[in-house]
Amino acid sequence: MKFSLALTACFMLLAPLSYASADETVVPQDEAAQQQAEYEQWAGQILASLQKQQGKIALPGTGATLTIPDEFYFLSAKDAETVLVDVWGNPPGQNVLGMIFPANVTPFEAESWAVTVEYEQDGYVSDEDAAEIDYQEMLQQMKQDTADASKERVKQGYEPISLVGWAATPFYDQAAHKLHWAKEIRFGDNEVNTLNYNIRVLGRKGVLVLNFIAGMEQLPEINQNLDTVLALAAFDAGATYTDFNPELDQVAAYGIGALVAGKVLAKTGFLALALVFLKKFGVFILLGLGVLLRKLFAKKPSPTTPD
Repeated sequence: MKFSLALTACFMLLAPLSYASADETVVPQDEAAQQQAEYEQWAGQILASLQKQQGKIALPGTGATLTIPDEFYFLSAKDAETVLVDVWGNPPGQNVLGMIFPANVTPFEAESWAVTVEYEQDGYVSDEDAAEIDYQEMLQQMKQDTADASKERVKQGYEPISLVGWAATPFYDQAAHKLHWAKEIRFGDNEVNTLNYNIRVLGRKGVLVLNFIAGMEQLPEINQNLDTVLALAAFDAGATYTDFNPELDQVAAYGIGALVAGKVLAKTGFLALALVFLKKFGVFILLGLGVLLRKLFAKKPSPTTPD
């Protein structure tokens, strides 16, 4: 089912008697009701297919493990692709390891937020320069880089993008070897800005990449859950940051500053600065459907332990 059907059904419910489009085509109430029923069936089928997981979850090929408590659930790479593409309207081929959700929401709800999990095996990232970075100066350069990227986006037919500023100033926990920061981004003329909240967990051979998908209005809730989410991911013995062996292991070509700026990691040039997962344009709850979907999604998560 195309996602446009969900959008159409949403508008139908806002005007149940009829719907006039720009070309004055009127959709009768019975057709709107049929579209709503189809949407409910589609949403129910997707929710029934998602396998919620909790407990210890090994992340293949990373040497890391997630520990998902009762307050959250984890979706596998396959299920995460379903949510990101089919439900939230992102391009296919996202290649994430999975997603973490609060336990009390489904992906179909406007108040939902999630954390994508990825891994970049570029080597050991030195943190020697962490205390010396001027993040305000870096922000000005990032704004200019984003403005340059925006010009190229517009030439290719995409909406412009601008970096508004830090939503949370970068902070590096040198004891835990975890880095987090947040950017406020504006796409086109959208009235609501996008929150791009990032976590990086440094390991012996690479970095775990955890990114929040949420709206700016959810920043207070994200901040409340930040410490909990930071504690969910850890590298296993032998793969931790302190296990680094300079005689055996590769050193990354960048440091802490480049993790924040993103320029070294941008494998497709400036345009990679704009690769931010979105959800706000792909979430439509239809008159009490949230309660129905929660009931459909109330099955007990599957406990998972590492192999």
